Amino acid sequence: MSFKNKSVIITGASSGIGYACALELASRGANLVLGARNFAALSEFCTALEKDYGIRALPVQTDVSREEDCEKLVARAVAALGKVDVLINNAGLSMRALFNDLDLSVLKNLMDVNFWGTVYCTKYALPEILKTGGSIVGVSSIAGYRGLPGRTGYSASKFAMNGFMESLRTELLHSGVHVMVACPGFTASNIRSTALAADGSSHGETSMDEGKMMSAQEVAVRIIDGIGDRKRTLVMTAQGNLTVWLNKLLPGLADKLVFNHFTKEKKALIK
Repeated sequence: MSFKNKSVIITGASSGIGYACALELASRGANLVLGARNFAALSEFCTALEKDYGIRALPVQTDVSREEDCEKLVARAVAALGKVDVLINNAGLSMRALFNDLDLSVLKNLMDVNFWGTVYCTKYALPEILKTGGSIVGVSSIAGYRGLPGRTGYSASKFAMNGFMESLRTELLHSGVHVMVACPGFTASNIRSTALAADGSSHGETSMDEGKMMSAQEVAVRIIDGIGDRKRTLVMTAQGNLTVWLNKLLPGLADKLVFNHFTKEKKALIK
């Protein structure tokens, strides 16, 4: 599939995987509508994309937890580009705290961004994507297949996203619309340093060795190639695939292995 002159909406596009997806798509000739809360950074990025790649790139300040922002994002895309070929639901928050210590507002915030943000954007983009026979993508996580300790809200929100996307895919099975769930493994980005602590504040530092992780650029290439190939699901690492299958076939063993893995992170929450 060629992305030249395709119209693509990406949420959470000012950093990390969303930023890398925008770069990759721009290099392939796609026109972009980028949503994020940081409008200054987003505007600067869009200006650079237009200059460097000769494509159209529209920044739209968007908090995906707000339904009206998601409706506006899609409306701006249609007004500017006339169509929507691809929606990449990438905006997301993480967390790192034991549930016993957690302020429940943190869990609600994660659901509002990770789950409801996907639902809102998809709801408003779907009528346009039905016209083009395009793609809807949810950037999920292995945490959406296997619950992770210290990430109860994050895992719950990604499980919810996966269930929503699977249901939607089945509803749209004969519509010509492509629905894909992309599940990177641990990716080098700012998501852990911005992860929410028990009280809702940002951790400000990562709990893992970022140097051993996939780069956001590598994840982006796999996501864009997956859209081009109209893949159903992308689980991107050997560790991720092993975790998914172990959890299905030997869930008790998976409990022990996941527990042991997270006792080794920096300032481990479980011991």
